[in-house]
Formats: sequence, C-alpha cells, structure tokens
Amino acid sequence: MAAILGIDIGTASSKGVLVRDDGTLLAQAVRPHEVSRPHPGWVEHDATTVWWADFRSLVAELLATRAEPPVAIGCSGIGPCLLPVDNGGRPVRPAILYGVDTRATAQIAEQRAAFGEREVLARCGSPLTTQAIGPKLAWLRYHEPAVYARTRRWHMASSYLVYRLTGEYVLDHHSASQCVPLYDSVDHRWIEPWCELIAPGLDWPRLVWPADVVGKVSDSAAQQTGLPVGLPVIAGTIDAWSESVSVGAVEPGDVMLMYGTTMFLVDVVGSRASWPTLWGTVGAFPGTYTLAGGMATSGAITHWLRDLTGAAYPTLIREAESVGVGAGGLLMLPYFAGERTPLFDPDARGVLIGLTTEHERGHLYRAALEATAFGVRHNLEAMAAAGGDLRRLVAVGGGTAGELWPRVVSDVLGRPQELSRHTIGAAYGDAFLAALGIGAAKLTDIADWNPITATVEPDPNHAEAYDRRYELYRELYPATKSITHRLTH
Repeated sequence: MAAILGIDIGTASSKGVLVRDDGTLLAQAVRPHEVSRPHPGWVEHDATTVWWADFRSLVAELLATRAEPPVAIGCSGIGPCLLPVDNGGRPVRPAILYGVDTRATAQIAEQRAAFGEREVLARCGSPLTTQAIGPKLAWLRYHEPAVYARTRRWHMASSYLVYRLTGEYVLDHHSASQCVPLYDSVDHRWIEPWCELIAPGLDWPRLVWPADVVGKVSDSAAQQTGLPVGLPVIAGTIDAWSESVSVGAVEPGDVMLMYGTTMFLVDVVGSRASWPTLWGTVGAFPGTYTLAGGMATSGAITHWLRDLTGAAYPTLIREAESVGVGAGGLLMLPYFAGERTPLFDPDARGVLIGLTTEHERGHLYRAALEATAFGVRHNLEAMAAAGGDLRRLVAVGGGTAGELWPRVVSDVLGRPQELSRHTIGAAYGDAFLAALGIGAAKLTDIADWNPITATVEPDPNHAEAYDRRYELYRELYPATKSITHRLTH
C-alpha cells in the first residue's frame, strides 16, 4: 500500500508520521525545540532553524524507514502566526507566534476603535485579541519600520512549509479566518480595504481549503529534503484543526480537547457562530464552522513544575494521584502567560492560593492539573452559551498519555472523553487530509483510520467536591485581577 507523510510544527516540538493509505501508522518521529522570548510578552520561532530544520530532519528520519517513496504530504503548524518574508520568500525576522505573544495590545485597542467591535465580530466571527494577525501586522509596521519596508508577504508555519516545498503562496480558509480583522468569514475572502489600511503594500495569499493539493515538490525542495520531485502537497492548516480531524471530531456536536503545551478546544457547529469570548472560525472543510477556545498555558505549567522540582513526570503523576481531589487545599489559576478564552486578558497571571508548609510537589502538580480542568470547564460553558452543541468530547495530544490528567478533567466536567487509537495529533491529521487531497480517502474513512478505543468516565463521587472548588476558581480571578494587573505593569 502507498504511504503518506504528515508533518506538524508545534510550540515545543515538531512531529512527523508516515501512514499507510488505510491509516496504519508506519513510523513517527519527534523533534523538540524551544521558543524564544526576547522581551516580556514576546514569543517567537525562527522559521529557518526551527520550522524548516525540523521539517527536513523529520522527513529524513521517516523516509529512511521505507524504501518506497510517499505519494503525498500534508503539513500543519501553530497559528495564527506572523512570519514576514521579502520578495524572495526569505524571512526578515523571527515569526511572531499566536495568542501567547501579547506585544500588540495597543494595536488591538486601536483597531477595535477604528473598525468597531461589533462590526469585527459580525464580519470576522472573532473579536480582536492577542490571537489576531491584524494587530501583529500593525505592530510590525509601527515598531520595526525597516523590517516592514522589506516585507512583501507573510506566512504561518504551514504555509511557509508549503512555500518552501512548492513555491506557492497560499493560505487555507480556516487559517485565514483567524486573521482578524482581515478575512470575511461570511463571504470567505480577504477584506481588501481593511487589509490595505492595516498592511499597505503587501501581497495576500491565494485562499484554498486545507485538503486542496496546491502544488508539487520542486527540484530545489527535493534536493534539500530527499522528497521525490512532483510529490503532491496539500495546503494544510493550523494544528488544532488538523488534530481535530485526526480523531474524527468533524461533525456538529463533536468537541476536541487537545492536551498540549496549551489546552485547545474545537467545537464543530452546524452553522456559523460568533461569541465575544470565543473564536468563531471557518472549519477545515467547505461549509463547516467551529467555535474554538484556547488556554495560554496547560502542559507548559506541568513542564515548568517538572523542571522546577527536578522530578520526572511519572513521579509527579504518582505523587499527585496520592494527594487526591482538591490538592490538599490548594487552588491555582493557570494564567501563567496571560489567558486567552474566555477571558482575553493578556495581563492575567498565575495564582496559587492556600499554601502551607505541609504542601509538597505532588500537591502543586495536582493543583496544576485541576486548574487546567477548571479552565476547560469555563470554556465549555462559554461554548454552550454561544449555542454550541457539546454532544461528544474527544481527547487528543501528549497529555492523554498519562491517565491522571484526562481523568481529572472528566471528573471536573462530569462528562466522558473518548480516546482514539492514535493520539499523535496533528501530524496524523495532516496525513489524512493529504489522503483526502489525492483521492485516496473520503471523510468518513477517519473512523476506520483512527477508531475510538477507550473512554474516560467521570467518577460521580468527585462531582460535589469539584463543583465547590470550581465555584471558588471562578471567584479567584476577579478577586485577584486588579493586583495581578498592577504587578504586571
């Protein structure tokens, strides 16, 4: 059978898979990397030494596992990001990452005033926040005019890889729908007057759908990567939506929970929806829409605690398990890098309350897991208020590998979560989208590619305790907001 490649560029690592065209996983590879934080509130990646270098390294490892060449490739990546490039497609500065980069708060306020919050929400589906591309472009133009003067085009992680492979300048409709306030999610096109006002003189990418074949691997790209000349390349998309596809969360009422460096939620809805505390986006396929939420930190906090304490994850999980519900009286706000939905507060900060000298690292780790679970519940409540149909929760991502974290989330939500055979995530979804693109699969085949193999059931004995603690969690942010804001500034 033919093989298909999927490559995903994540915040803390890049992942790649080689998949047979019936969904069988043939090989996988991972490349960890770091973000750069040159100033407070800035979060960046170097496109050459991170995105392209990881891509080449992953492809080389995966191709070495099989004699026959692949028949297609799909790529995804973090987003929405802003990578400015010059006339020759060369990056002119590191990429400014998605909503975790909070540098453009002044430009957000300016664009809200210029275009009107209601008008932006009505046309774009999402409010102006740190997630939006428009304010980042305005920040670049104002604060780095020499860099902006050299900029002719811009990319996200997936579109940059597509450009390096094919020379095509494209962006998928879903990724474009996160480029607030530049894309009209009703008419599925760029809002040209607003584009020219915010970023005059730039070329705008041709709009396509994630599974569309947009080009073929060029001679130059083949020499650099080892991929065969002429290999079909699909447009790809932002990682969370490819991840949602990977576990079959593609029908109205399906909700994907992505356990990663950040926690991300995608709710597939039956018709276009918008809500002031969520992102309303175009879906991965024509005629589909989603409501999305994202926490600025989740796995990033567990990573921080691991490094801080020097304990391995299995040890921390075992100790947190023994602590039990409530983390020994600790309560945490997980806003270690501000918070995205449903607060949209880049100046929010992490809070840990209830500490005594009796608390140990297991209590801290348990409090972090419970905090992210409370954040998921807060987002799902916002989705329900927005009209989302939350029928089925499907979990995916590295955080599902340990049983405790998804179990805590299900206990806090009082809802089951389904787990698929493969929880690799976006790279697997990229391979499936590539299979769709070349006609080797149809959308309903994802259930056979990646069937549900387990369900995490909530423990009803924990419901009352978690309900009480969730009430305190919701009280803690407004009670500490003014203090954390003053500390931030």
